[in-house]
Amino acid sequence: MPDIILLNKPFRVLSQFSDRDNDPPRLTLANLLSAPEFRVAGRLDYDSEGLTLLTDDGKLQQQIANPKFKVWKTYWVQVEGAPKQQAIEQLTSGVVLNDGLTKPAKVRAIDPPDLWERSPSVRFRAHIPDAWLEISIQEGRNRQIRRMTAAVNLPTLRLVRIAIGDWEIGNLQPGEYVKHSIGRKR
Repeated sequence: MPDIILLNKPFRVLSQFSDRDNDPPRLTLANLLSAPEFRVAGRLDYDSEGLTLLTDDGKLQQQIANPKFKVWKTYWVQVEGAPKQQAIEQLTSGVVLNDGLTKPAKVRAIDPPDLWERSPSVRFRAHIPDAWLEISIQEGRNRQIRRMTAAVNLPTLRLVRIAIGDWEIGNLQPGEYVKHSIGRKR
């Protein structure tokens, strides 16, 4: 049976175990856990937070990360501005980015979620409203959610992945993780 680690990746931590390209090096997963036999199944940007899955099974890693398996990834996204129905419909039907049209997403406005504090905190501007969206996608293009919201004039302020398929972040706080042995996910 494969093992899987569910990790709440903090803001400004790389979704990999080393950072050879920067001087000084940035924080990586190695600063949070020791799991040399595990590989990340779908990355999360350095400046995004939330659920990151690691597994010791290459086939399972591909089933989670490869878009052809159509695993939904769900994010809570704080955006600058007040989303109009037209923007939500655009996100839902697909947005044209510089690398092509995105697949349809599931999008809905949500109340501000009860999340941990982030350091540094998201900038606050009294004269510009912000709002929260829940966005689910089946792709994983580079910085896709941020580019999608920017394309509809709603720049992302904070991005937190809360679920990958049936796996959810639950009550894990930043830097916390749990390890499970699982049956093969189909």
